[in-house]
Amino acid sequence: MARIFTVEEANAALVELRPIVEKMVEHRRDLVAAQTQQTELITRIAGNGGDMQPSDLREVAASIQAEADAIATCAEQISAVGAQIKSLEEGLLDFPSIRDGEEVLLCWKLGEDEIGYWHGVDEGFAGRRPL
Repeated sequence: MARIFTVEEANAALVELRPIVEKMVEHRRDLVAAQTQQTELITRIAGNGGDMQPSDLREVAASIQAEADAIATCAEQISAVGAQIKSLEEGLLDFPSIRDGEEVLLCWKLGEDEIGYWHGVDEGFAGRRPL
């Protein structure tokens, strides 16, 4: 069974989670950049190879793996607390909660000071309502 948070408990968890989410978003940004670089290298290889070194593709592949591993570590830490990751790109988390006897998700996005929104379990970010 998923952990159920009060608003106060979710806000307290953010003290630990905020720096992890910041790192996760940064690693995702770096992963996308490395994947773009890899695509560019593969395109050059398909052409004439340009001024490539044999190690170029290996280095970018290692960078992609390192960023993916770092994201996985962040995700594991977030999940261990009981929060749900909804967007790697935006640093969006949901915290299972109960509101008026109904299961809901408290919603937080990187950049927000504290939890100020919630939505139903079948709704997404677009369904956010103020607490």
